[in-house]
Amino acid sequence: MQIRSTTAQDLDVFLGTVHTAFGRFPETPDPDGGGLWWSALEMDRSLLAETEDGKAVGTATAYSFELTLPGDVVVPAAGITAVGVLPTHRRQGVLTEMMRYQLGELRERGEFLSVLLSSEGGIYGRFGYGPATYTRRMTVQRSQGAFRTQVRTGAIEVLPRSEATDVMEQVYDRYRRTQPGALGRPHRWWALGAGMPPMTPAPRYVAVHRDGDQPDGYATYVLDSGTLTIDEIITTDDAVFAALARFALDHDLVTEVVFKQVPTGHPLHWMFADFNAGQVSGEMDWLWMRLLDVPRALTTRGWLTDGEIVLDVDDPFLQERHRYLLTVENGMAECVETTRDPDLELDVRDLGSLYLGGTAPSTLVRAGHVTAHGSAAKADALFRSERPPHCLHWF
Repeated sequence: MQIRSTTAQDLDVFLGTVHTAFGRFPETPDPDGGGLWWSALEMDRSLLAETEDGKAVGTATAYSFELTLPGDVVVPAAGITAVGVLPTHRRQGVLTEMMRYQLGELRERGEFLSVLLSSEGGIYGRFGYGPATYTRRMTVQRSQGAFRTQVRTGAIEVLPRSEATDVMEQVYDRYRRTQPGALGRPHRWWALGAGMPPMTPAPRYVAVHRDGDQPDGYATYVLDSGTLTIDEIITTDDAVFAALARFALDHDLVTEVVFKQVPTGHPLHWMFADFNAGQVSGEMDWLWMRLLDVPRALTTRGWLTDGEIVLDVDDPFLQERHRYLLTVENGMAECVETTRDPDLELDVRDLGSLYLGGTAPSTLVRAGHVTAHGSAAKADALFRSERPPHCLHWF
């Protein structure tokens, strides 16, 4: 078996292989060329695993994204996706070899972070990825949707999805630069209608909130049989979020509103007069994180608390183990190798879970994944983020 990089000429083979791996059939092409999940693939970042006779049996690819870290730091990140192996070739080491090849390739490119969305929670931990952001669904019966306090609604305009691309792109870009865990949506994704709604041309309405002439928030939604389902509410202002939520709850012909993507710790629950009005379901991991260069990753993100900690980081998949002294002063970090006794011993996958501040080190200590020599409270204080990380971009 060999792993090789692809070119544009390999697109049909790549798509045929990954669809077969997932037991899916290719979508019918859009007459206007948009709306296909694979339309934004970067074939120069894609891989094929082939047998000795040249038959493609596995695929993997990466998107060139930007990721926002704590401290409003925006950095490049490789978005790993379309990872699949034909059913006839599973349990033969194909996936392991592709992951090893891909991580090496990312390092050669000088990349220090990679992220993915995991189709199965038990797969990617062994390759060094750990869940780093979480999301949940909230369903609210309209009859129970009264708010505890008056909401400043502002000016809201409803547009069809086809007329709202520029506004959505503008608002989303402002939002993602201040939200830890958010991925950038490259312009070509908007232009191609790649990914999932609301990126695609699928029928949606877009409620645009404005402060004067400036759009400062939007909600994309669809109404079917009395259920108004919101793909996402995008804004940097909690008051604007409340106004868009209120708009949805006051919509005619609606019996319930489903918020598909609610961040952990979001104040929406507290906005209702009845705290139990929002029924949470579908709580799940979303963005998984992999550190490829630990010192660079730790010194790039912002930090809220000064202090120092010694981390003993094991990376069994890449057969590496290093001990680092992380020192934070005035929000800036320094990370060097050390022989000092560790405060925490952890797998690189667990460091990925801690990295954005969405998982407390003490939680993983209690779970038995991380060994703390002394109290984990210092690590909790260091790794926390000003706001919970959240990602709602699908790729």
